[in-house]
Amino acid sequence: MKRHLTLLVLPILMACTATGAPLPPTPTPDPVLPTFAPLTAIPETPLPTAIPETDTPPPPADASGFPNPDDYTWQSIASNLVRPVDLQPDGSGRLFVVEKIGHIHIIENGQLIDAPFLNIEDRVNDNSNEMGLLGLAFHPNYAQNGYFFVNYTGSGGDTFISRFQVSGDPYLANPSSEVNLLRINQPYPNHNGGSLDFGPDGYLYAGLGDGGSAGDPQGHGPKLTTLLGKILRLDVDSADPYAVPADNPFGDEIWAYGLRNPWRISFDSVTGNLYIGDVGQNVWEEINYLPTGSPGGANFGWKFREGSHTYDGNAPAGLTDPVAEYSHAEGGCSVTGGYVYRGSMPEWNGIYLYGDYCTGFVWGLIQVNGAWQAQVLFDTDVNITSFGQDEAGEVYLVGDGGGIYKLVRR
Repeated sequence: MKRHLTLLVLPILMACTATGAPLPPTPTPDPVLPTFAPLTAIPETPLPTAIPETDTPPPPADASGFPNPDDYTWQSIASNLVRPVDLQPDGSGRLFVVEKIGHIHIIENGQLIDAPFLNIEDRVNDNSNEMGLLGLAFHPNYAQNGYFFVNYTGSGGDTFISRFQVSGDPYLANPSSEVNLLRINQPYPNHNGGSLDFGPDGYLYAGLGDGGSAGDPQGHGPKLTTLLGKILRLDVDSADPYAVPADNPFGDEIWAYGLRNPWRISFDSVTGNLYIGDVGQNVWEEINYLPTGSPGGANFGWKFREGSHTYDGNAPAGLTDPVAEYSHAEGGCSVTGGYVYRGSMPEWNGIYLYGDYCTGFVWGLIQVNGAWQAQVLFDTDVNITSFGQDEAGEVYLVGDGGGIYKLVRR
């Protein structure tokens, strides 16, 4: 089921085992994934102060099935980037591409601007395959305050989550404006996570891996005494550089835990539901989910479980299972989380798109009558490092070979 994109396979970005492990063979058949039973509902609690909503017409109803993928393609909009790993809008209609080497570039009106918006090569450590400048999020009030946040590995291989500010030139950030929020020791060079996203509550969420090696040898995933293997939730407005939200479940930065390497998190721009792509160890890749209003404190099970399957030790009660998973035999070796489509093609509305780095497969995921359904829709032959979404809700695919692609009708 090839779909029109062929790129040279580069070294794997998000290793599923220890750094340097060989790639598994690419499967030839397109897998057919099972329908997943609905999760037990998580009780809703009142949300903190939400980001003000704009007056927009109601979206079309969510799709109840998957469109025929033969009617669509991933159209190239940019190329020749250096290992791009993230794509984010700033609210102005422009898209910003993160390169692992320490650059952020702008795409405006379909054109890639050569001069970087931000260059922090001087402090980014990309000496290992999963290290570098990894994530970007613009403050919801970026147009007023010029703040944006990045996640990178720096001195000693540690994770740095920092705030920067644009200069007087909207095409140039000030590299001297860095304010560090968190520096987190990383014991190994892999499993750094890197995602950043603002939730509908106005708080900054950050995904961190378990610290690396293989099999979580230091047991960080289930521990609440470390920030590794977690989703963090920070209030970047009430204090400088940040405060811990009063309703965080453990009285610190942790919002959810039990994650191996959350490689891309995103909120549905309409519902506020949170989706997490968590890279597996040897067999299973997974998509985790928290509905809007969840109180926090979810334990996604690593390292007791890989996906919904036993991995190591006796699992405690109350784990939150994934809503979708696929085995390496079915679909690849390293999941890349994506976005819920909310763009101009109503037949895609409400479908969460995600992929695999090794095979280039792209899945769709929907919930119909309480049951989750996942289906392989595209075989792109792209090493998918990330997805992106613009202000209009259109979805993009980011390739390790340097390309950016947009989902369009033929």
